[in-house]
Amino acid sequence: MKWIRISLETDCENEALIADMLLELGFDGVEMIDNVPLNEADMAKMFIDIPPELDEGNKTAFVNCYVDPDVNIDEKLDIIKNGLDEMSMFMDVSGIKITVSDTEDKDWMNNWKEFFKPFRVDDKIVIKPTWEELSDKKDDDIIIEIDPGSAFGTGAHETTKLCILALKKYLKAQDSVLDVGCGSGILSIVARKLGAGVILATDIDSNAVQVARENSLINNIKTSYDENIVDDETMTFMCGNIIDDNSFRNKVGKKKYDVVVANILADIIMPLSDVIKDNLKDGGLFITSGILYTREEDVKNRLISNGFEIIDVIRMNDWVSIIAR
Repeated sequence: MKWIRISLETDCENEALIADMLLELGFDGVEMIDNVPLNEADMAKMFIDIPPELDEGNKTAFVNCYVDPDVNIDEKLDIIKNGLDEMSMFMDVSGIKITVSDTEDKDWMNNWKEFFKPFRVDDKIVIKPTWEELSDKKDDDIIIEIDPGSAFGTGAHETTKLCILALKKYLKAQDSVLDVGCGSGILSIVARKLGAGVILATDIDSNAVQVARENSLINNIKTSYDENIVDDETMTFMCGNIIDDNSFRNKVGKKKYDVVVANILADIIMPLSDVIKDNLKDGGLFITSGILYTREEDVKNRLISNGFEIIDVIRMNDWVSIIAR
């Protein structure tokens, strides 16, 4: 869809006030673009391991809002100018520039799909988006169909590939598996295709849990939200925080899993390693990824301090998977 963009150029100090003004004037949403670095709290909330490179000396900010092309744009501009006039009583608005432009006529919700194509993780495992055809199918292929929806995880990223390869290397038939931070459910589905027994997929995001369940159904896997239904054919889903919520950790099950797989980030994996040993069977494996190479030693040291033995490290470009017992 094509939208009209109204952009207010200002400075970083005033962008939040202008954004609040636009919301109060009835605009449905605003976009703020600046070079202000995220603080540690924001990075933790957004699960960011690699902060963007910013020109911190540039204090210019843009506050954008988008309106339907059918509206009277002059009326919208008058509303904004009147709002700025009211703000001029307590801040300098003289330097604020307003520009109007058309956005491209694109299907923003689905445009990303053109970049997600079927690919091989190795010679046997194929990840295929639900809307694509597979042209080079082999008789013994393990095919995983995925529609990420609003969840993280197409399988194309190195961190997911590393986890898949580790599962293929270490998972034994009928092993019980706990997938922490399941996202789109891709690792749980791979585990099922590789012959795992009981599988529980968890995420702190209820939308991700729903997407993971839908992807499991696409792959003809029986699913349940009932933690009491635990068998070798049904994949179970739960939403909760296994790190901070002890009651949820108890519900997940103590000393129950042969394998725990977590493709998250170093700063999440480390506190997870403090508690996840309670859910692993004696001798169970903890397969981790989402670890930037610069954080490898940090994660290893935390695992060792929590009583884990590092048995394997797999690397792919800038990313690392650590497998510990």
